[in-house]
Amino acid sequence: MIEKIDIKGTAAGMAALSICESLLLAMGDLKIMGEADAVGIISDAADAHREVGASSTDKALNLEVVAILERIIAGGNSVRRP
Repeated sequence: MIEKIDIKGTAAGMAALSICESLLLAMGDLKIMGEADAVGIISDAADAHREVGASSTDKALNLEVVAILERIIAGGNSVRRP
């Protein structure tokens, strides 16, 4: 069965992610934190979602969050890399 997309929920999540990424980039540009700190924050967020959720839906959602955060770390979206 195809799941219906929650446009408002998806948009809210994307907006929140964009704000967080912009804040991490700004803090790096202002020398408030370095790349390792930014990656550490994203890693901590991923770790918080690894074992969350009792139901299979909750577990699937949290594992998708982990996958997104791991792609951000791998891609360097939230840190400026030379």
